[in-house]
Amino acid sequence: MTVNVYDLANDLERAIRALPEYQAVSAVKSKIDADEEAKKLWSEFTEFQMKIQGLMQTGQMPTPEIQEEIQSFGQKIEANPLLKEYAESQQALGVYINDIERIVFQPLQDLAKTDA
Repeated sequence: MTVNVYDLANDLERAIRALPEYQAVSAVKSKIDADEEAKKLWSEFTEFQMKIQGLMQTGQMPTPEIQEEIQSFGQKIEANPLLKEYAESQQALGVYINDIERIVFQPLQDLAKTDA
């Protein structure tokens, strides 16, 4: 029996979209898009995250100033009910995504193992 992995991948994509956790992320994202203050803060936060990731990829550690900015963003997000809900719902969905990623990449990890 031949399995079409593309069909399985498409089924998985549809199943993820049907998850209550995905629906929760989608619903709160719509609320954020309708709230200019929340939308602006989230946009600033994601730009800041990309900046930090760029630093980390080049082996640089965040400076004390950047660490203060991280804390400041964390406090602002915690203080905004929509953004707090969004972050929490993303974490819940992330559990599924991490598990799926582990399962999908397991065959490649098995191939990389050496029997030495």
